[in-house]
Amino acid sequence: MNDTSQCDTVVFKYADHISIVKYSNYSIVELKDPWKKDRILHRYVLVNREDSANIRNIPEGTLVYIPVISGVVSNSPHCQLLYWLGVGDAIKGVCDKSFIRLEEVREGLKNGDIADCGSSMIPAIERVIELNPQVIMLSPFENAGYGQIEKIGIPIIECAEYMETSALGRAEWMKFYGLLFGCEERADSLFHVVDSCYNELMVSADHSRSHGQILTERKTGGVWYCPGGRSSMGKLFRDANIEYAFSDDIHSGSLSLSPEVVIDKAGGSDAWLIMSGSDRPITRRDLLKEYPGYAEIKAFRKGEIYVCYTSKEKYFEEISFRPDFLLSDLINIFHPDVHLTQGLRYYERLNAGEQ
Repeated sequence: MNDTSQCDTVVFKYADHISIVKYSNYSIVELKDPWKKDRILHRYVLVNREDSANIRNIPEGTLVYIPVISGVVSNSPHCQLLYWLGVGDAIKGVCDKSFIRLEEVREGLKNGDIADCGSSMIPAIERVIELNPQVIMLSPFENAGYGQIEKIGIPIIECAEYMETSALGRAEWMKFYGLLFGCEERADSLFHVVDSCYNELMVSADHSRSHGQILTERKTGGVWYCPGGRSSMGKLFRDANIEYAFSDDIHSGSLSLSPEVVIDKAGGSDAWLIMSGSDRPITRRDLLKEYPGYAEIKAFRKGEIYVCYTSKEKYFEEISFRPDFLLSDLINIFHPDVHLTQGLRYYERLNAGEQ
């Protein structure tokens, strides 16, 4: 029997694309389509397995029995979150294993506790069927389906938090994942920590007397990808009280710009933050060999280049659900007068003398 007279709406302070309403014996989760206004991307009905025999007339939506104790996870941020929440044992398979640098996952792949399910774009159907997980966690894309994986009867959890336009909005989706995996209280507690730390850091940055302009990323082929002004990263720069050349841009995704445009508009930036997947330290000579135009950047000339070596730092694994970690790094770089107790977590300064 269903009792719909009593319900509790989960409060989302920052996330715009998700809602959760909890009833006595099931919960309704609605994901809003981030690409089409007023359209629902997916509706889930979460039912506690212990209550399933007593429920009649289940509302329309994808039925998921909770807590989930076995799942295929397609990317590293969700793997990291599940380990933080103490439910990493639920990871029975992963996609794109070469991009997942978590030691727990690598060890699981090595000893057979975690299966390699191929590419997230085209998962290995036979392997997934053999695992028979309760859910498959995949990231949705505009006007794209999931191919054959949609037809095997295993619920797909559409992980659309990356489309949120604020860092805390992204992180707040951990409330949904906590509900899914039976660790709701731990997820709520973790988000409270993230929210508090982030806002405390933001206040510290706002009170800083130092200011500066940021430049990010590098040339890729003939294109330089920069965060849009309304992207979660663009807003994070504002929260860090940092000037950004493209802050007035109205896009919520990445900007595809020519190197000439970037240097013309942002070449006067005070610090340049870049990524490197290399196992060896990058040098100024490496950068100039990649693109001689880098020499025109103020931060390059002044030696204010900061590198995140993604082969050893868990940047991509962590920042989706711990944006406060990244905010702390930005404040350390741009507001040294704040004197944070924690040092740089992801970035290190490129030695200005390196050739």
